[in-house]
Amino acid sequence: MDQEVVGSFVLLVIVTLLSVIQNAFFASKVEHESKNHTSKGFQRVASSAFDRVFTANQNCRDAYPTFLAVLWCAGLLCSQAPAAFAGLMYLFVRQKYFVGYMGERTQSTPGYIFGKRIILFLFLMSVAGVFNYYLGLFFGSDFQTYIKTVTSTISPLLLIP
Repeated sequence: MDQEVVGSFVLLVIVTLLSVIQNAFFASKVEHESKNHTSKGFQRVASSAFDRVFTANQNCRDAYPTFLAVLWCAGLLCSQAPAAFAGLMYLFVRQKYFVGYMGERTQSTPGYIFGKRIILFLFLMSVAGVFNYYLGLFFGSDFQTYIKTVTSTISPLLLIP
């Protein structure tokens, strides 16, 4: 495959692979908790620890397709580096959410809220990329450099709560 083509999406691939590893980690926590609270295998038991781990994993799995969609759309249509940075931040806050949910549920709230902000940022990057495409198609204007500058500037601001 051409190095230039691979370079245009390799950061997105890295973030995606890291998210797969994180999902496997979450699933292993569910499996571990299941085995600790029952000797019959993977039966669901009425254990509060198991319920917390299972629910945290399920919540992360529910948001996962949305995350992947906006990550790739933002990276391909707008700018790869800020999208990959936002994706890494999302994985970090998802980890914080998961760990917080296993403790007290109130500890998971900051991770949940921050994760929603990152998803919104990626969504807005995607929309900006689509608008830029149609502006170029219909009016001959290309704002790609302006969009990349703005998203590169805003992506570090995601760290500020």
